Amino acid sequence: MPEDELSRSSHSNPGKSLVNGIKTNPVSNSPKSSLSVPVGPPVYVDLAYIPNHCSGKNTDPEFFKRVRASYYVVSGNDAANGEPSRAVLDALLEGKSQWGENLQVTLIPTHDTEVTREWYQQTHEKQQELNIMVLASSSTVVMQDESFPACKIEF
Repeated sequence: MPEDELSRSSHSNPGKSLVNGIKTNPVSNSPKSSLSVPVGPPVYVDLAYIPNHCSGKNTDPEFFKRVRASYYVVSGNDAANGEPSRAVLDALLEGKSQWGENLQVTLIPTHDTEVTREWYQQTHEKQQELNIMVLASSSTVVMQDESFPACKIEF
């Protein structure tokens, strides 16, 4: 949209804004608020990174209902900041339970944390029921005097 048209649109609709050409309501001051998301079909992807290091600040069951991935990467490793968040891992179970189809999902934690271990053990039956597999990396990659766990994913 040309800049002058965008500017006119904003002035002629006070209290509304455009996001990717879609009119949305203004954002409220609540921490969990987000722009209105148009209702539509879910998005299917091969690989999705769970936002914000799997923090509960902006990932909820709606994310997992809308973004349906074969693989989800969980990269949180900061317990003091709630990363990864148990609530987000539970949101995966809740969101996946509403897919209506039993597609295989693989969760790839990049760190072995107490939160992911406890969640895995406490929800293992539900994971199996929902066809969710959690990868545990037994491989290590060494690069320039640094080593880290790794896993191979093929599409």
